[in-house]
Amino acid sequence: MSEPVTLDVRDGVAHVRLRRPDRGNAIDLATARGLLAAATACQQHRVRAVVLRGAGRSFCVGGDLREFASFEGDALARHLVEVTGALHAALRAFAALDAPLVAAVHGAVAGAGVGLAAAADLTIAADDATFVCAYTGIGYTPDAGVTWTLPRLVGPKRALDLLLTNRRLGAREAAEIGLVSRVVALSLLDGEVERVAAALATGATAAFGATRRLVAAGLSADLDAHLDREAEALAAAAISPEGRAGVAAFLNRRKE
Repeated sequence: MSEPVTLDVRDGVAHVRLRRPDRGNAIDLATARGLLAAATACQQHRVRAVVLRGAGRSFCVGGDLREFASFEGDALARHLVEVTGALHAALRAFAALDAPLVAAVHGAVAGAGVGLAAAADLTIAADDATFVCAYTGIGYTPDAGVTWTLPRLVGPKRALDLLLTNRRLGAREAAEIGLVSRVVALSLLDGEVERVAAALATGATAAFGATRRLVAAGLSADLDAHLDREAEALAAAAISPEGRAGVAAFLNRRKE
């Protein structure tokens, strides 16, 4: 059996791919554990950017309901705790990286697939992508951070509309409400993602990481505390090797 998640690191970019195309890259226990292993490896490799993709016609259709249906009662509850435990640990590991996470999404994006797309720093969608939360439609509640990320991206009222009615969004509307960063033609998706990842991989990784953490903290901090946090982060960045080199390069260009 092929691995449900693969990792390939090239030129500082970690390419993480969901590889269950016959099941729409549905997340079973093995896939959740594979994502966690990939995220942990990204930490160990100290990559400079991460790209998350799905093989086949869909990015990720959510949890593997066929696997879940093979359990009953307490066994099902224990199994779901294992799946979400691994998946959520993977999301925490990706969030802890300095390297930005770029999601390349296409086709069906549902359930936990929405969570993976929303967790990325940059989400680039093909024009064939469709998004649906789907959880409450089967009597489940959300996982994969959806109830944390979605209200922050699109607002609580719109998030509840999507979560309670399971309304399906096209790629353009997803971009309009802030769920994705940009939309490109399906034929251009891989090229655009490669271009963005390569540019990020040559950037100031430590500054990217600090900026990611500032944005995340700013969503729940009061203004006074956050202004102090920004000042401390800026001072640390300015005296870092990356900061000094960046200013020197800028000043040299001004002299030319």
